Formats: sequence, C-alpha cells, structure tokens
Amino acid sequence: MLVRPRRLLFASMLSMAAVLAACDRSTPTAAVPPPPIEVTADATGHYCGMLLAEHDGPKGQIHLASRSEPVWFSSVRDTVSFMRLPEEARDISAIYVNDMGKASNWDDPEDGTWIDAREAWFVIESDRRGGMGAPEAVPFSEQAAAEKFQLAHGGRLVKLADIPDDYVLGPVEAHDQGGQHNRHGGEHAAGHAPAAPADHAGHPAQADHTGHRH
Repeated sequence: MLVRPRRLLFASMLSMAAVLAACDRSTPTAAVPPPPIEVTADATGHYCGMLLAEHDGPKGQIHLASRSEPVWFSSVRDTVSFMRLPEEARDISAIYVNDMGKASNWDDPEDGTWIDAREAWFVIESDRRGGMGAPEAVPFSEQAAAEKFQLAHGGRLVKLADIPDDYVLGPVEAHDQGGQHNRHGGEHAAGHAPAAPADHAGHPAQADHTGHRH
C-alpha cells in the first residue's frame, strides 16, 4: 500500500525537474561584453601599424573572445572594415568607437567617450577626414548630435549595418595632413602607391606585387 504514494512522489519530482530545466533553457544567460578601455601609449592600429596617437579623428577598438587585449584601429573606417572582411576573426564580443558628440577634440578624442558601435549613428561622406586623412564614418550616440554635425559638414546619416562595404573597403586617396600627402586604404584597400624613392644609383625603386617599394 506504500508503493503507490512513493511512485507518485517520484513522478512529481521528475515533473518539477523537467519544468525547471525548460525554464532554464528558455532564459539563457547572455555573456557580459567587456567594457571599453582607454587608448594606451603603445596602442597600434591593426592595419596601418602606427600609433593611434599619431592620427586625428575618432578611433575604434574591437574585443575578441580569443584574446585579452582589444584590437585597435586608427579610424572608425578601419574598425568597420575588420567586421566586414571574411578573413578576420569572428569571435567579436564588443565593438567601441569614439562618440564625437561628446568629444570636444577632433584630433584626440578624450577619455570616456567610447560607445557601442552597434548602437551608434554614423555620418558618412562628410568633409571631415579621419586617420591617415581617409574618408571617415563619424560616430554619435545621439541622432540629434549626428544631424547637427551633418548640417555643418555634409554627408548622410546611417546606422552601422547600412554603411556601404565600398565606403570602408574600397581604395582611397587620402587628403593632405600635416604637410604630408598620405595615401591610405589599410591592408584591405589597394590605393595608388606614392612615388617610389630612388635607389643609391639614382634609379627608381621597384614595387613588388603588393605595392610596397623596395
């Protein structure tokens, strides 16, 4: 006579465990993205190989699950390029860019101005240039600030997913900055190479298939 109540109790416990397991599956715990960090003195652009401090305009940082330090970018343009190129890492856990609505210094955005790139508004095709003098996708956390910038500098307003691939991946001839004519497209863009310097014999140096001069 005692067997049946025990069976009922055991069945009830199994039923409750199944309900709890189903609830646990339906509400997975999302991984908390790492916070942005401020630019370090030795932070180097992933594509240009130069210190971020040597570049004007907004910068970017991408955090990967496979590494402890962020991947740094001397421009937002290069940051978006990393996301679009199939050969780059896919384990992205966070993407941050400088909010130029909060930054008061275009040449060197202040600490504390990082925002999630996936939530930002971007002004593209404006008259402002970013790192290496290349066309920039200028980020803002607030649409009103982006529209104000657009009125002053032209261009058009888009979200991250709407930035055209050819705007960040295509070759580009950058504007003159600081008395030097820089040409930049990162490793992902084959821009026109600058004039080759002469060798010791006075003959022009030869370029290899990558466009680098010897």
